[in-house]
Amino acid sequence: MNGADRMMYVKFWGVRGSIPTPDPFNRIFGGNTSCVEVRTDTSLFILDAGTGIRRLGSDLLNRGLDAINVNLLFSHPHWDHIQGFPFFTPAYIQGTTLNVYDAGSEHKMAELLSGQMSSGYFPVNFLDLGANIQARQLEEVNYTVDGVKVTYLKQLHPGGSFAFSLEYQGTKVVYATDSEIDAHFQAKDTPFDVDNNLQKMRPIPQRYIDFMADADLLIADAQYLEEEYPSRIGWGHPRATTVVDMAIQANVKRLALFHHDPMETDDDVLRKLDICRARALHHRCELDIFAARELMELKISQAIHLGGSL
Repeated sequence: MNGADRMMYVKFWGVRGSIPTPDPFNRIFGGNTSCVEVRTDTSLFILDAGTGIRRLGSDLLNRGLDAINVNLLFSHPHWDHIQGFPFFTPAYIQGTTLNVYDAGSEHKMAELLSGQMSSGYFPVNFLDLGANIQARQLEEVNYTVDGVKVTYLKQLHPGGSFAFSLEYQGTKVVYATDSEIDAHFQAKDTPFDVDNNLQKMRPIPQRYIDFMADADLLIADAQYLEEEYPSRIGWGHPRATTVVDMAIQANVKRLALFHHDPMETDDDVLRKLDICRARALHHRCELDIFAARELMELKISQAIHLGGSL
């Protein structure tokens, strides 16, 4: 097997959190909600079905595939992570197979996708879709899907959410959005220190470190700045700087700041990125940090990392 065969390809189709924001002030990073494509030579995964999945569906139809076989993984069923599914064109085409996976027992994703397409919400019923839609369950440990080892981790978020790890031929990509890591630091002896972006390393719980250890790419919710978080405690999202600490402690190679706040302009995202890079330098770490933007594509292997970053 050559080096190209061992590649994992990651493409961002939606990087915004909470609600789509088609505004002129976010033309660089984009305004579609969460959707990330991960593929190998043997598999295709879609992580979340926010509004970005509409454009991904059109792109899949233009690839000349004999058949479209998709593995759908959902971090959780909040609107911004499922609202694009009814506009995913391959779901209407016979010959398409959609494997809809449940992680844990909290969410029955196929049922929830069907529910949002009931007549009160959408003109086409879920049962009228032409694709072969299969509801499947991820096992707790070392579950393999089309040659890719898939594991998951439960995260802190209202209603619950899951991070996913995809490992293929020694390469590891972790998708961890909608996770309020900072909720672990609400004890009185662990202040937020909102006036100092470069305080000491925060003690990330070991289960997160173990799950993300040595990832070639970590795609992580980094929605809030230091000064924003205290008024948003319990909303389910972390400080971007806390995510940097997590990536450093897990020995991650590349960190993609994801799930940009709907109020963030392109300039705001760039400022957040500068703060995160400064924090990594403060901790004497050469972690490669970039802000995820729509249509950015990365080729990832153990030895080779290609793709633009801001």
